[in-house]
Amino acid sequence: MPVPSAASGTPACAWITRLDAPLTTAAAGPLAGLRFAAKDNIDAAGIPTTAACPGFAYVPAENAAVVQRLLDAGAALAGKTNLDQFACGLNGSRSPYGAVPNSFDARYVSGGSSSGSAYVVAAGECDFALGTDTAGSGRVPAGLNNIVGLKPSKGLISAHGVVPAAQSVDCVSILARTVAVAVRVLETAMGHDARDPYSRGLTLARRPFPAAFRFGVPARPEFFGDTLARDAFDQAVARLAALGGTPVPVDYAPLAEAAGLLYESALVAERYAAVRDFFDARADAVIEPVRSILAAGKSYDAAQVFQAQHRLRALGQQAAAMWRDIHVLCVPTAPTHCTLEAMAREPVQRNRELGQYTNFVNLLDYAALSVPASIRPDGLPFGITLIGRAGSDWQLADLGQRFHHDTGLTQGATGKPLPAPRPIAALSAAPAAASVDASAPSPETHLALVVVGAHLSGLPLNGQLTERGAVLARRTATAPRYRLYALPGTVPPKPGLQRVEAGGAAVEVEVWQVPLAAVGSFLALVPAPLALGSVELADGRWEHGFVCEGHALAAARDVTAYGGWRAYVASL
Repeated sequence: MPVPSAASGTPACAWITRLDAPLTTAAAGPLAGLRFAAKDNIDAAGIPTTAACPGFAYVPAENAAVVQRLLDAGAALAGKTNLDQFACGLNGSRSPYGAVPNSFDARYVSGGSSSGSAYVVAAGECDFALGTDTAGSGRVPAGLNNIVGLKPSKGLISAHGVVPAAQSVDCVSILARTVAVAVRVLETAMGHDARDPYSRGLTLARRPFPAAFRFGVPARPEFFGDTLARDAFDQAVARLAALGGTPVPVDYAPLAEAAGLLYESALVAERYAAVRDFFDARADAVIEPVRSILAAGKSYDAAQVFQAQHRLRALGQQAAAMWRDIHVLCVPTAPTHCTLEAMAREPVQRNRELGQYTNFVNLLDYAALSVPASIRPDGLPFGITLIGRAGSDWQLADLGQRFHHDTGLTQGATGKPLPAPRPIAALSAAPAAASVDASAPSPETHLALVVVGAHLSGLPLNGQLTERGAVLARRTATAPRYRLYALPGTVPPKPGLQRVEAGGAAVEVEVWQVPLAAVGSFLALVPAPLALGSVELADGRWEHGFVCEGHALAAARDVTAYGGWRAYVASL
């Protein structure tokens, strides 16, 4: 049901629509038991999408691709969250549904545009939330609210069913209280989708950064007079160094100039293009300063757009030089905090300050992860953002989780301690010797194999894989079209996986990369009624995997409701 009108700056402003009962479509799956919220520029079937503009609102007939994936994986949708109108802003106060307060001190901004999503996660109202991130909207609110903001490589998560801010640089982002939860969501959400013109298949690096890694820091960081933020960043740099890193000063000038192009060049025309038809007809329905920002996009011609694109590419070439000396870049997520009162007085300048270290990331095709770093002496959170080249998502998650857990901070604004960290399943155990470009094994040398039962990590037959040099590529789930059965009389206990036309569910699986030279000897160990077939995964891809002959299931117990073999075995 829609949230009643609330006084601006109160917790109720975090929601635009909060459902009376969370929406679920699958009882089992890798995200079963987790509640999430979606920023209200992301479609959920039957629920109005407003983009924080009541005059723009429409009711979608189907879920956004990412929402559908999460529901199919067992997650429950709790509602839609507030945002800076049309995702245009980094402060969380540009909304007719009210300003979203900071979860630590309601006098301060929450950060935006994914303000509501950050608040409900920080406050413990949801386990994770979806945001969007064009210029920092999934990172700034994370940094200001002591939570994790994962901005994946562009095109990794489908943006089909998302109201764009600037479509060519938009990303769906993930906000969570821990890196481990954010990674679980990314594992489910990612995958190529031809309906999204900017979706792409991307090979992710599969080895962590070296134990002795080099991290870039701005040579002359700017904090706009906020000495507490400067001190907090110095402490974060020292913590990274204690974890094995060596700080390397980098020239921030090309990054800063690239950041400025997003709003101060013809590139802002893409903001206008995203809502052109509505804006031309109903500009009066758009609040300030969003209206002026969008209107500015009308003043540029096509030649100026190309000029801006050419300049951006030139800056990208300049910035590329820094990667010869570093594995990862570390910046403050936001250089300062800002009160709601100060933001109201100078909405453009104060907003620009919050984006000091964020705007360039998508423009230059980088991945980023914002993680909490400390609580300042004034009680406000401070976060850092780790930035890597496209495809470094798992590497950033590994380092970010190590850093976050080393801080000893609690989760968001809940006061609850951090749980034990979880290994990033997609990474092999050995760190890269000197490069961040290590990637997954090639199909020319390895077979991707889906395992569902006793061969899962830590279970009795997993050694048959590891002793042959197989490596875990990722943990994921099947498409929601399978049933899982416990086969009677098998030692050790084994399951049977069957694809069904109706009544199926997502089942937890792992994908292992097996050296081709070892495939034959491995398959010789697989007894009937199990056989090698093809399995459809949650991201729509088909891979070789274990299936079961139908005749063996007549006397087998259906254990689909457990979501996977590991959970079923644990219940015995």
